[in-house]
Amino acid sequence: MDTDRTSARGKHEEHEEYEEYEEYETAYEDGNTLGGPLSEIFAVDLTAAVGRCAGCGATNPLARLRVYDRAPGLVARCPDCSRVVLRLVRGPDTAWLDLQGAASLAIPLGGRG
Repeated sequence: MDTDRTSARGKHEEHEEYEEYEEYETAYEDGNTLGGPLSEIFAVDLTAAVGRCAGCGATNPLARLRVYDRAPGLVARCPDCSRVVLRLVRGPDTAWLDLQGAASLAIPLGGRG
């Protein structure tokens, strides 16, 4: 077995994986992307809601999250630590919302009492 070739092949594959990761890391949209899909579920605009990341404790409006749409559905990550804060998947008759990465979510009700 030629260890130089094997080593070179491994480095090439590692380089390709890094390029894919780097492309993924820069291919996000801001949290306003969640506005339309979440308005189908909630009666208030959640992009102004302030969430606390369960990972690093940072608080940000949902509009600041980094939203990736290459997965099945939307994946929103914390802009400070990159942990997943929210996942939203929509089927024809059902939507699944995972907020496991949010320690809390403060939703402004717009003066409703």
